[in-house]
Amino acid sequence: MQKTNVNKTIHEGFKEFYRFCRVKNLSQSTLEYYEVVLNDFSKFLPLDNQISDITSTMIEDYILFLRKNTNLNDTSINTKLKGLRVILYYWMKLEYLEKFKINAIKVEKKLKETYTDAELKILLVKPNLNKCSFVEYRDWVIINYLLATGNRSGTICNLEIGDIDFESGYIQLRKTKNKRQQIIPLSDTLAKVLNEYLQYRNGDIDDYLFVSAYGEKLNRNSLANSIRNYNQRRGVMKTGVHLFRHTFAKKWIMNGGDIFRLQKILGHSTLDMVKEYVNIYGYDLQRDYEKFNPLERMTDKKSYIKLK
Repeated sequence: MQKTNVNKTIHEGFKEFYRFCRVKNLSQSTLEYYEVVLNDFSKFLPLDNQISDITSTMIEDYILFLRKNTNLNDTSINTKLKGLRVILYYWMKLEYLEKFKINAIKVEKKLKETYTDAELKILLVKPNLNKCSFVEYRDWVIINYLLATGNRSGTICNLEIGDIDFESGYIQLRKTKNKRQQIIPLSDTLAKVLNEYLQYRNGDIDDYLFVSAYGEKLNRNSLANSIRNYNQRRGVMKTGVHLFRHTFAKKWIMNGGDIFRLQKILGHSTLDMVKEYVNIYGYDLQRDYEKFNPLERMTDKKSYIKLK
C-alpha cells in the first residue's frame, strides 16, 4: 500500500535518493549518471510534479517522447531507462510510489566495434624514442596496456607505479568501477614495455603510472582525447578507448580463452556480460570452425561411407 501521508515532489525525492547513493559510497561518475537521467526525464515531466503521479503508462509515454524528440537509439533509451528504474524503484521501496515493473525495450544485439588486426599493427608500432614526445611514447605504452588487460579508462587513470608487481607478475587494480579491488596477471610483453617506460617516467611507487607531460594525473577525458589524437595521427579513425576493452574480450574468445577467467580479468560480477561477448562475436567464432571442431578432426572423410 502507498503511504497516504507522503506527498513529495520529484525534486525532493531525488535529493533523498542522491543522499542515499552518497551514503552507499557510489562513484562520482555514477552520481553524475543519475543526475543526467533525471535531467532528461524532467524535460518530459517537470521536477515540481508529485512522485505519486508517475505511472507505468507515463513511463511508456516517456519512451515515445524520447523516440520522437531525440536522436537516441533504443540502446541509448534503455540506458536512460536503467537509471530511471533505479530511482523509481527506490521511491517504490519507500512507498512514495505505487509499485509497477519497468522493462527494458527490446533491441537488436549488434556486434560491438573493435579494432582490426591491421589497425592494431599500426597503433603498436613503437615510436622513435629519440624523436617522439613523452606524450606520444606514453600513449603507445597505454595502448599496449589496454590491449594486454582490457582495463577501463577510469582504472588506468588511477594506477600507481607500485601497483605493478614485476617480481610476482601481477597488477593490482585498487580503484575499479564496482569498487572491488582486483589482481590480474602481468604478461611478459607488457612487463618489458612497462619496465622500459618507467626508466623514462621515473617516479615513486605511490605516484600515478600514467601522467600528463607536466606530471599531473590523467582523467578519463584527457586520456580519451590523447588516444584520439594518437590514433588519428597514425591514420586510424577509430578512436575509442573502450574499444580496446571490446577488442581484448573478442581476442580472448577467438584465441580459445575460457569465459570464467575473462569474467575475472574484466571485473564483471556475473557471467552475463561475458556471455553477451560470446553471443555478439558468434559470427567470428565460425572462422576455422572445422579446423578445431572435434568431430571434424576425428573423422577420416576419405573413408566416410554414406548410408543408403
